[in-house]
Amino acid sequence: MSAFSRRGFLSSSLGGLAALSLGRESFSAEDAPVGPKGPESLFLTWQRDPTTTMTIQWVGPPEAAAKSSIRFAPVALQEWKSEVAQLRPFPDTDLQVHRCELSGLAPGTEYKFQLGEVSTVYRFRTMPARATDVIQFVSGGDCGVNAHAVGTNIIAAKQEPRFALIGGDLAYDNGKSPQTFLNFLQNYSRHMVDPLGRLIPMLSCIGNHEVNGGYKGTREKSPHYLSVFDGLFAEQTYGVLDIGDYLSLVLLDTGHIAPIGGEQTSWLEKTLADRQERPHLIVANHVPAYPSYRSPEGKTGSLGTGEENRKYWSPLFEKFKVDLVLEHHDHTFKRTHPLTGGLKDKNGVLYLGDGSWGMLRAPKKPEERPYLAAVSQAYHMSVHRLEGEQRFHVALEESGKVADVCMTTSKRPSRRG
Repeated sequence: MSAFSRRGFLSSSLGGLAALSLGRESFSAEDAPVGPKGPESLFLTWQRDPTTTMTIQWVGPPEAAAKSSIRFAPVALQEWKSEVAQLRPFPDTDLQVHRCELSGLAPGTEYKFQLGEVSTVYRFRTMPARATDVIQFVSGGDCGVNAHAVGTNIIAAKQEPRFALIGGDLAYDNGKSPQTFLNFLQNYSRHMVDPLGRLIPMLSCIGNHEVNGGYKGTREKSPHYLSVFDGLFAEQTYGVLDIGDYLSLVLLDTGHIAPIGGEQTSWLEKTLADRQERPHLIVANHVPAYPSYRSPEGKTGSLGTGEENRKYWSPLFEKFKVDLVLEHHDHTFKRTHPLTGGLKDKNGVLYLGDGSWGMLRAPKKPEERPYLAAVSQAYHMSVHRLEGEQRFHVALEESGKVADVCMTTSKRPSRRG
């Protein structure tokens, strides 16, 4: 990780964030760029290649099936094509998940679409196939449906991100409250619209509050989360999404359905080994290897927080020189030092996040946890800006205040040649 001028970074490098501190103490729902009329839970995600596909989803009554046809076209053209949404149950309710994957799209292109008889025209962007310009996305975790989660949605959307990566504990439905999960989708649908009116796709990985029981569950224990994210997690609750020729996002399950060791670790090793030529190799998971609140040390008969991560995964992150690990669960902001074997090492792996999109705790101080470089007790999400082979990371509080800024560069020389 390199040192640089915070002021210079914010004024020149992050054009999209130049106005991130808006001189206000807080945001409310009334400040949001309100999404266009239509299904209250409408949101976008990806199941496959983000440069050529887009998945449109919402939860609604089955009688809306007649209105589930979707027509779409590049914004600059009037050559409309049509697809039909497929229906699947939204568990524990009489509602249905309406899902339509658009394919054969052009990379790096802005599209418009309409839903059936709804006159509203929605917009989205496909990801570019090559990173010839800067790529910006946001990440965070532990959202919920309270006013602070909405406030963080609002400040996140203002950054015009290509997508949002939410690392677990989206709604706090605990696998048994469909209304809570639906409320989360409705908040996301309303507020995660960028200033130019484009819907911001959502990616995620699973957390304990997606699962009835939290840990060591089965897919049936996460009915609401998997009803909308099983496109990417069709067979297992971990996976990888490759974006163009520049970014791989590895999304892991910290023992909520898939055990950390065994098959998931074997899969992780192969996945990281196969992506050593990628300029940006980023991992996201829910429970942190290096917690900022909970104890990393276990008590008699129990494991410490992140103990299995550190045993099975961190050595692979170090071996394959992962650029960044996004962690959550502890409800704080944290940034570690670059770490190897838990110790500060300039060539080590950076762990960032700890999940306070809408939930909050007081973190431990760096003096208490020497692996911590920066902490804050604030609702926040992080903005990540990919510029060539560099990555800039800004932690933004709900108020718009900058909590932290850092930069990472890849240490995988094999990809340069």
